[in-house]
Amino acid sequence: MTETTALPPGLFSHEDDGVLRCQWCRASPEYRRYHDEEWGFPVTDERRLFEKICLEGFQAGLSWLTILNKREAFRKGFANFDADRIVRFGDADVERLLGDAGIVRHRGKIASTINNAQRVLELRHEFGSLAAYAWRYEPGPASRPAHPQPGIVLGPSAEAVAMSKDLKKRGWTFVGPTTVYAFMQAMGLVNDHYEHCHARYKALEARGRLKKPR
Repeated sequence: MTETTALPPGLFSHEDDGVLRCQWCRASPEYRRYHDEEWGFPVTDERRLFEKICLEGFQAGLSWLTILNKREAFRKGFANFDADRIVRFGDADVERLLGDAGIVRHRGKIASTINNAQRVLELRHEFGSLAAYAWRYEPGPASRPAHPQPGIVLGPSAEAVAMSKDLKKRGWTFVGPTTVYAFMQAMGLVNDHYEHCHARYKALEARGRLKKPR
């Protein structure tokens, strides 16, 4: 399939492989790789979940591609998003991060990541893991569109609103409903790849193999 072939709405076919993908990832090879291998695939690893919800907070007002291009610098600066290490960050670490041109240098968001690391430890104590907590908010299949396409409103879902509200009550910051829903999309709690996108079906297969954390 080529760019001159009539394509389903919201999808494109890259000339290198002819594979149908969601339009939003066409900007770069790295973006396409993220779309093909990460976005929408279910995740239960606590470090990755914490990383994503923090980076979604940093994204506010920016594009995800900007954050994706800085992700390795974020990982280096924030101890690979190991919550046990981040809770020990002090004023010197905040100043170090504010001087790091490789990341988004926003004092409030840096402080939020340190704060939220402590909140991860609290969730771990109560629920066993951040994953066990987050997957409690997975929307039921009946509430999801069977054939997602452009024009169908995909979020924030009622579950994202509920999770956002609960996280805020627990002391989390930079976790509004839009941020939480973007986290759900990326971590596979929902599968918002459009119908006919090749990654949609791979993500569905991965979800079928997943054992939800408890």
